[in-house]
Amino acid sequence: MKKFLALVMAAVMMTALLAGCAGGGNNAGDAANNTIGNTTNNTTQNDTGSADDTTGGETAAISGTVNTDGSTSMADVMAAFQESFGDIQPDVTVNYSGTGSGSGITNVLAGTVDIGLSSRALTDEEKAEGAVENIVALDGVAIVVHPENTVTDLTIEQIAQIYTGEITNWSELGGADAPIAVIGRDAASGTRGAFEEIVGVEDACVYTNEYESTGEVIGSVAGNPNAIGYASLSAVDDTVVAVQVNGVAPSEATVADGTYEIQRPFVMVTVEGTELSEAAQAFLEWAMSADAADEVEAAGCVSPNA
Repeated sequence: MKKFLALVMAAVMMTALLAGCAGGGNNAGDAANNTIGNTTNNTTQNDTGSADDTTGGETAAISGTVNTDGSTSMADVMAAFQESFGDIQPDVTVNYSGTGSGSGITNVLAGTVDIGLSSRALTDEEKAEGAVENIVALDGVAIVVHPENTVTDLTIEQIAQIYTGEITNWSELGGADAPIAVIGRDAASGTRGAFEEIVGVEDACVYTNEYESTGEVIGSVAGNPNAIGYASLSAVDDTVVAVQVNGVAPSEATVADGTYEIQRPFVMVTVEGTELSEAAQAFLEWAMSADAADEVEAAGCVSPNA
C-alpha cells in the first residue's frame, strides 16, 4: 500500500512539472514574437519616413556660378531673385553687374556672361544675331497727379509735351489755370531712363524737381496740387492718382495684356544654340516660372508667368 501511494504521488508531481514547463515555453514564445513584431514594424515605419523626408518634394541640389550683366533698372528684381533662389539653391552663386541693357546684350552675345539683362524688348537686329528674349517681368510706369487735379486722361504726346516744356499750364489740358510742376527721378534712375525712352523724350526733359527715390516723387506730387510725376505702378498709393494714358488706366491686368502703353519688359537674354550651365539653366527656368512671381511683384513689377 505504501508503495502504491508513493507511485501515485510521484505521478502527480511529474504531471505538474511537465505542465509548468509547457506554460513557460509558450510565454517565452509570445514574448519573442512581440519583440520581433515591434522591431519589424518600427523599422519599416522609420525607413519609410526617412525616404519621404529625403525625397518627397525636394529640389535636387546643384552648385555653380551664374554671371548676369546688363540693365540697371532690373537691380531690384535681380536682388529679389538672388535672395530667393539662394534659399532654394544655396550652393549656386548668382552675380549681377549693372552696366546697362546694351552692354548686357553685347556681352551675352560675346559669351562673356551667362545671361544678359535688358529693360527693353530686343530689336530685330539683335535677334538676328542670335539673342533670345526671355521675359521675366513687366514694369508699368504710372503717371501720377494730385487727387485734386481734374485732368484724368493724357495722351503719350501730351505727356511728352509736358516733360519737354511745350505744355506748361494745366489749363492747356482742360484743367485749372496753374503752372505745371514737372517732377521726375535723378539721372541715375532706371525708372527715368525707361520713362524717357518709352515717351520719346530722352535727354529732352525740363524738370522742376528731380528726386532719388520713388517715394520722394510720390510725396512731392501728393504735396503739390499742380505737380505731375511718374513712378512704378506698384508704388502708387492713395495719396496720388494715376491718370489714364490714351484712355487706359494702369493696372496689373492692362500691363499684362499690353493695353497700358507706358511699360517695358524686363528680359533675360540668352543666345540661340548656346547651352547654359546646369546652374544658369536652373536659374533661368526658375525666374521665368510662377514660383518667382512673388519676387517680381515685390520688386514693383508684374509677372507674366503668375
